[in-house]
Amino acid sequence: MLIKGYDVGPLASGEPLLFHPGFWSNYLLAMCSAGGCAERPVPEWFGEDGADVDGLSEVLFDPEHWPVFRMPAEDGPGVVVIYRNLEGDYGTDYLLTHPGRGYVEQLASWDGEFSGTGLTWQELIRIADSPSLADEGVQDAASRFLLLFPLLTDLDVPEGASARLIAVLTAIGAPQDTSSLAAEHLLAHLTRRSRHDPAWTSHLSGS
Repeated sequence: MLIKGYDVGPLASGEPLLFHPGFWSNYLLAMCSAGGCAERPVPEWFGEDGADVDGLSEVLFDPEHWPVFRMPAEDGPGVVVIYRNLEGDYGTDYLLTHPGRGYVEQLASWDGEFSGTGLTWQELIRIADSPSLADEGVQDAASRFLLLFPLLTDLDVPEGASARLIAVLTAIGAPQDTSSLAAEHLLAHLTRRSRHDPAWTSHLSGS
């Protein structure tokens, strides 16, 4: 796979991995753990177990194959998530795609800590809920939402944000009795991030 503007690794389609047990724990547990929460997050919050997580991590973090998750949007910019499996520099890169452009731009990265611009709640919802059916990539709204969630840097989320997150977690297989706990921990990470500068302008605005 080739992505113009990102020429640093052996990229491979990662979309099929979304349906493998252990994926969401690999992707989200670190965020649940951030900030020294008293309760230790476990894969069971996502309906998975430790064996699932260990088995899939060997695939997700393979230096010979960097999983790519494409989320083109119907009505504007989309996002690509890449596992950057570079020896000594593992992390996750988030790239912004624009309709009509043949290249991507770096939006953010996760290397144990978040760095970059990120998305507002409304931007996240727009991309999650408007897949481009004519393009290859992740079409399922719940999966798109969770793939984008680490990009959320907007502290002013609406009152319904928790309910939306719980519904999304349940949709991907999280048990109902733990999805609210997982959602609570995921939303708590927002309080440990800096609020947007008032003068900040989103990449998605075209500026």
